[in-house]
Amino acid sequence: MRTTFIILLLTVFSLFAQPKHLVHIMTLDGVINPVATDFIRTGIETAEKEDSECLIIQMDTPGGLMKSMQEIVKDIMASPVPVVVYVAPPGSRAGSAGVFITLAAHIAAMAPGTNIGAAHPVNLGMSADTSGTMMEKITNDAVAFIRSIAEKRGRNADWAEKAVRESASVPASEALKLHVVDVIAENVDSLLAWMDGRKVDVLSGEKVLHTANAEKRFIKMSLRFKILNVISDPNIAYILLLIGIYGIFFELYNPGAILPGVVGGISLILAFYALHTLPVNYAGLLLILFAVILFVAEIKIPSYGMLTVGGIVSFVLGSLMLFKGPVPFLTISWKLIAFAAALTALFFLFAVGMGIRAQRKKSVTGREGLIGEVGVALENFNQGRGQVSIHGEIWKAKSEDKIRKGEDVKVVATEGLNIIVKKLK
Repeated sequence: MRTTFIILLLTVFSLFAQPKHLVHIMTLDGVINPVATDFIRTGIETAEKEDSECLIIQMDTPGGLMKSMQEIVKDIMASPVPVVVYVAPPGSRAGSAGVFITLAAHIAAMAPGTNIGAAHPVNLGMSADTSGTMMEKITNDAVAFIRSIAEKRGRNADWAEKAVRESASVPASEALKLHVVDVIAENVDSLLAWMDGRKVDVLSGEKVLHTANAEKRFIKMSLRFKILNVISDPNIAYILLLIGIYGIFFELYNPGAILPGVVGGISLILAFYALHTLPVNYAGLLLILFAVILFVAEIKIPSYGMLTVGGIVSFVLGSLMLFKGPVPFLTISWKLIAFAAALTALFFLFAVGMGIRAQRKKSVTGREGLIGEVGVALENFNQGRGQVSIHGEIWKAKSEDKIRKGEDVKVVATEGLNIIVKKLK
């Protein structure tokens, strides 16, 4: 009995003393952009620092920027921690840039009801030239890149090439048959159970995964990344750019308002960051700025509406050309462009116009408000100087005319604390 008790005690102690394995999980849902690149890089660094068994990237993406995708692939390839890309939940997809990222993973998994493919490049931020020669170069480069990734991971390189050249796309079940992915898993727990005991190659050598009953630790997108991800949306970046332009112009025409200038400055800075993360066509940006110049010119130079029409046309064309991406997630909504064009035209024609007209309006207070007013001389002017009464106020005045007491005078200018008058005939 004593021996049996000791054996049981040692067994229980060994179970509790056994180190708990750790698995990190992060969710990437949306466009592949510089924010996604930084988020994944942070996830890999965190998993390495905390000695994780692997990093699982649960992904659902329509694609994104070629440059950002290449950075992510390089980070995964160089990761000391095994990276698992899991296309999930059901209904998700790994499109375009997502195909490259999935094939680059040490283990590629998909949930039932998901699909992968359609990786043909669509000029996402690489070049504004859409000629056949340039697109052929981009396609050939993408083919070579995806084949090298697939061959490195021992996956179907021929299908990978079709995904680029022919925009081939397959569901999860077909992807498993074609050896595009390694497993179809219902959920993360079943994926962890399948991976347990499997060997993967990392830079440091071969590693055996211990993922059964592992502790799951989730890496959530920080507030900073969430904000940057939101403003990286083309529509949000476009709105921030317009708010910045409105705010700065309103502050310039109404010095001292402060709030419009502060809001405009912050919006412009955020807009410039967003433009940095997107494939901007600078011709479109210049057209928008030129439209603003035309609207301002319409206020100062009467053109009977011609400058306004030109500004609206320039604004709409610039908005359409602002981003190079032909895919939906890299274009600006037509409704937003129409609303912004109308709002911008009204803003400059009415709001700014009223501000300029108010500045040009004759002053009704102080010395400037006296110009054109009529008064009466209180004394004979001696050497061109004397006192006059205007609206019950006594002013020191100068005049080149001979003015006698009681004569009517008219204010023509101001000079320091004096006013200049002439005899009213």
